Amino acid sequence: MKIYDDRLLDFAHRHAVEFLSALPERHVGARATRDELLGALSLPLSEGGEEPQAVLEALASQAERGAVGSAGPRYFGFVIGGSLPVTVGADWMTTTWDQNPGIFVTSPLSSVAEEVASRWILELLHLPKEGSVGFVTGCQMANYTCLAAARNAVLRKAGWNVEEDGLPGAPRVNVVVSAEAHVTIHTSLRMLGFGTRSMIEVPTDEQGRMIASELARVVENLSGPTIICAQAGNVNSGAFDPLRRIAEIARDREAWLHIDGAFGLWAAASADRRHLVDGAELADSWATDAHKWLNVPYDCGLAITRHPASHRAAMSVKAEYIEHTAGAERDPFEYTPEFSRRARGIPVYAALRTLGRRGVEQLVDRCCAHARRFAELLSGQPGVEVLNDVVLNQVLVRFGGDDATTREVITRVQRDGTCWLGGTTWHGIAAMRISVSNWATTEEDVTRSAAAILRLS
Repeated sequence: MKIYDDRLLDFAHRHAVEFLSALPERHVGARATRDELLGALSLPLSEGGEEPQAVLEALASQAERGAVGSAGPRYFGFVIGGSLPVTVGADWMTTTWDQNPGIFVTSPLSSVAEEVASRWILELLHLPKEGSVGFVTGCQMANYTCLAAARNAVLRKAGWNVEEDGLPGAPRVNVVVSAEAHVTIHTSLRMLGFGTRSMIEVPTDEQGRMIASELARVVENLSGPTIICAQAGNVNSGAFDPLRRIAEIARDREAWLHIDGAFGLWAAASADRRHLVDGAELADSWATDAHKWLNVPYDCGLAITRHPASHRAAMSVKAEYIEHTAGAERDPFEYTPEFSRRARGIPVYAALRTLGRRGVEQLVDRCCAHARRFAELLSGQPGVEVLNDVVLNQVLVRFGGDDATTREVITRVQRDGTCWLGGTTWHGIAAMRISVSNWATTEEDVTRSAAAILRLS
């Protein structure tokens, strides 16, 4: 007896190939409204169920208008990367194998793939080879995991076991962040019991970089355990905090330095852009995404620390039924907030092994070149202003010198469908935000998208 109906998998495969093949020319944004999708998908739950293929067909029928072409080459919103073909294939196989990578014994394959991929990641990003890596959902949970390790370390140094005794009665922890820290830092601090009102913000410059002299002034007046959060790649401008100077200040203060590098940390893989992350290797922890610039399927973030003992102490638990490894085998759950999860390390392994060092470097460099080309094509046109120094893959654009015009242009471009990009508020004014992070984007895609933007401005 067959466990699976071949026709179901054949249908899913055909739909996937058709969808992916259409990405280069499709309308990039979604075109169906909520009401239209509800009309097609919302129905009373049946008593006896429906035919599986009919269910797949119902979902597939709405993908053309209801799914966003974010995996395509002209999607420039929210720093969302595409998926390399090899990572799509690896992800399909991961689904087929249906592994739970919590502990070694539940999936030796997943554990070893994560172990090898972790080593490659540390090498590529020029981080300490003794570091630890956790494969989490995204940079939200990567920041959370790293800051949990930071909380463990700074309180343990102060004589407090936060995992056993909690925060009530613990020494106060100073949490110092950039005034332009990403919201995932704020959320992580909330989840860790620090609260956002406890944050001590450091002013930033015109490009969104933390001002090191202001940080030195702030920490000079602090006492007790301290965590400093810096940024590699401002979410709007792509600018980098002065990481070496910040690391020196953190070292002198005996503070834990965490770097949020959701996409910017990958600059370390490029010889031409490595200077942007100078000093990042001196930090205590780093958060980044693989589903952004490494272009693996959602979801995959990376929580990296210099201190595996603090990392594991913050995440690991003991239970009678868990068969912990006694040797060199890796139990992946010791580095993440999750036990049961997807085997995210397998697509990462596939991406890194396929690309190699040079391939990752070329991917980063190509996207940065496309961002500069966007700026060249748009700047200097009547009523168009590029607001940021384009140092990485982010371009901020303003139209007509006012917020209303800028927002209207963004709306027109999204409706047009040639490309898709988002809006933001940058230092109090509205701006179009172009993020280039897809392996499939070509110079022709950039030229075509820029022409559409100018046509609709």
